[in-house]
Amino acid sequence: MSVHYTLNLRVFWPVVTGLCTALVCLYHVLRGSGGARAEPPDGPEGADGGFPLLKVGVLLLLGYILLRCRHAVRQRFLPGSPRLGGHSTLSPRHFGEPSLGILLESYYEHEVRLSPHVLGHSKAHVSRIVGELVRAGRARGSPGPIPGGALALAFRGDFIQVGSAYEQHKIRRPDSFDVLVPLRLPPLVALEPRSLGSEPALSPAFHGSFVCALKAPPGASGGHWLRDCKPFADGFCVEVRGRRHLSATLVLRWFQSHLQRSLATVRYSLEGRCRVSLTPGGAEQPPTLHILPCRTDYGCCRLSMAVRLIPAVHLGDGVFLVAPPPPPSPVGPLSELPGGLRADALWSVNTARQEQKLLGWLQERAPPGACYLKCLQLLKALRDLGARGLDPVAATQWGRILSSYVLKTALLAVLLREGAPEHGWDEEHLVRRLEELVQFLRDCLLRRQTLFHCVLGPGGAAAEVGPLPKVLREAAAVDLLAAFDWPARELAAARLLSTWRRLPQLLRAYGGPRYLARCPSPRSQRTQGFPKDEP
Repeated sequence: MSVHYTLNLRVFWPVVTGLCTALVCLYHVLRGSGGARAEPPDGPEGADGGFPLLKVGVLLLLGYILLRCRHAVRQRFLPGSPRLGGHSTLSPRHFGEPSLGILLESYYEHEVRLSPHVLGHSKAHVSRIVGELVRAGRARGSPGPIPGGALALAFRGDFIQVGSAYEQHKIRRPDSFDVLVPLRLPPLVALEPRSLGSEPALSPAFHGSFVCALKAPPGASGGHWLRDCKPFADGFCVEVRGRRHLSATLVLRWFQSHLQRSLATVRYSLEGRCRVSLTPGGAEQPPTLHILPCRTDYGCCRLSMAVRLIPAVHLGDGVFLVAPPPPPSPVGPLSELPGGLRADALWSVNTARQEQKLLGWLQERAPPGACYLKCLQLLKALRDLGARGLDPVAATQWGRILSSYVLKTALLAVLLREGAPEHGWDEEHLVRRLEELVQFLRDCLLRRQTLFHCVLGPGGAAAEVGPLPKVLREAAAVDLLAAFDWPARELAAARLLSTWRRLPQLLRAYGGPRYLARCPSPRSQRTQGFPKDEP
């Protein structure tokens, strides 16, 4: 996907001034050293030889100050571009409050937009470090319950970059990444995945979950296979309804242990380039690799990065099973799942490859300058603004309901409903399109519409994302918001609408120093855009 570079005037003019000053100084040094052996002339002309350098330096300083003043005046009185509805310079509307389009554009440039240069360097660091770690883990073999055996899990040797940083809609800082680490099953082990979407007694929070039973590969006899497969089943499986099922909890436990040993292998070779550490994720969360580069090409790219390493089991056609996240809302004790199910046998499906193909398909059909990814970034920023002033529990619930994946799915649903981003998605219609996304999300929260998974949905986007495994084609449709109860959804819808209505005040409060003078300094976060009687 295309990225656009813009000139950073805060850096450009000081660099130009410094270069010009250095050239003038170098010229005078060379001129002085060349004529050092010549006798200085008598009279006032010889005494005036040092003044040109001072005059040039003063002129450069005055020019820099004038350019900075001109830029500051333009930023204060002409913050928008003509495409956002700019007016004549003599119009009195300049000196009033800026429009929502101008505020959004300024907030996007100052607070939301990522530097492609810094993002590219961050992704390069992540690719190099994770690549070395995964290759070391593959060469090391399995240190788990079956040391060195043929019936042990192992790294496949590659990794898959997923998430917003690799789909061109990450916001603010390139300091967090998600990476899938595919695992290789033993040759004598095959999986039989099954969707739980058709289980009537199961909570809606688990309708998108899967279970994976072990089965004999083609050509293997049942009795011998059960005996040969017993070490693997004892180390990585649990009993569910009389059959052995692959356990996400046991696989994640082995994965964290294997990563620790692999990191110890490569830590010494990485000392000259970066400092790395691994934080275990617990029983249900994947571990996080922390990377702090020590030496980079540019000092601006020395960022501390957190990389979630997610173990993944390949189902076929680029679809993976991963450990499920914790339930977004209270659903009762996980040990009391109906039908003999066990929480440690549940898996979640990851269709990041299909979603990347879908975004690429939309990019090919979008006209130049389409702003749908920019709308998604601003929608994330709107969600973050709405979380200000909430207590930690309410902020966590708000972030779970309006997660980045839910917001991306809402955008894809609106785009697929129209077929492809047409000319109505250009920059001139940014505010209208953003309002349309907010209204669609509100309707989904209030159950006026259903927000289906973009792949596991009715009709879905199968024609655009390519072939899918049979288990996904036959799976029931998944509603991404079905796990949340009605009071939580109603409160989230009310707060989302309230955030949109007060967006100009929020942007003036948080959108940069030049807007702080136009609004009073609030005493607390609660007063910054949200009265106490609002959700």
